[in-house]
Amino acid sequence: MSVALIVLPIFALILAGFVARRAGALGGGATRELNRFVVNLALPALLFDIVAGAEWTEIWRPDFIGAFGLGAAIVFGATVLWRRSRGRPLADASVDGLNAAYANTGFLGFPLALAAMGTGMLAPTLIATLITVCVLFAVAIVLIEVSLQDGGGDPLRVAGKVGLSLARNPLVVAPALGAVFLVAGWGEPKPLHVFLDLLGGAAAPCALVTLGLFLAEKSEAAKPSAGDIALLTGLKLLAQPLLTWALAVFVFRLPPELMHGAVLLALLPTGTGAFMLAQMYGREAALTSRVVLVSTILSAPLIIGWLSWIG
Repeated sequence: MSVALIVLPIFALILAGFVARRAGALGGGATRELNRFVVNLALPALLFDIVAGAEWTEIWRPDFIGAFGLGAAIVFGATVLWRRSRGRPLADASVDGLNAAYANTGFLGFPLALAAMGTGMLAPTLIATLITVCVLFAVAIVLIEVSLQDGGGDPLRVAGKVGLSLARNPLVVAPALGAVFLVAGWGEPKPLHVFLDLLGGAAAPCALVTLGLFLAEKSEAAKPSAGDIALLTGLKLLAQPLLTWALAVFVFRLPPELMHGAVLLALLPTGTGAFMLAQMYGREAALTSRVVLVSTILSAPLIIGWLSWIG
């Protein structure tokens, strides 16, 4: 019941966007503009606030970072390589990698970890959020930018274009500035924290409403294949948790509570970050939206099963 109550608002927000679009309350341009608001304002504010407000003593757990981070990195990298081998452009393969490895730690992770395992899991959840929302996200952006830049075969020219694009990207600049605050030990002034908290708090709900808007649009484009949806959903909900469990138990030998928490966070469905990037860069957002929706539905019984297993 606790898991159901945590997951239910996600579907409610997606449904709100879907109904608003079909009822005509929001027009055809709402999907693009709301996504631009999330990408350019709300999500950068959230990323800066998370990084700048972190404490080294909370986030420096090399064993947990290794288990959860390597699990996500291996699934992401393997998915990108496999999709590239099947002829997918690097930009689309990078979005697919996020579909397979981008756990919804920010929106689902904190309430679920608190309800299931108590306050002791909040710091590991913060670590997982930083890995997913900052590191994995940034790697995907770099790969997409490399794919989209035409450097005429000159590596220096390509690197210059990619660097310039990244320097203009608020999703890269915001966490980098937050890291400066973290390393320098500067605390956020209270007015700044309140501002960022208010603006960043809009990121997740607006992204979910945007997803509902996109699902409601009647498109003549080819629908994504059920095989692709099943593949990416299976990688997210089966391959990543199993790999994280193996790393936690046999490589990093995490204590039971941290191991249970790492697997729980890896079991989370695909976050909306992958959908936002697909929309932002004009990639195949239809496939990503289905993976987010299907993985969210299927993750609930898997999470309940894992919590029941560990007692």
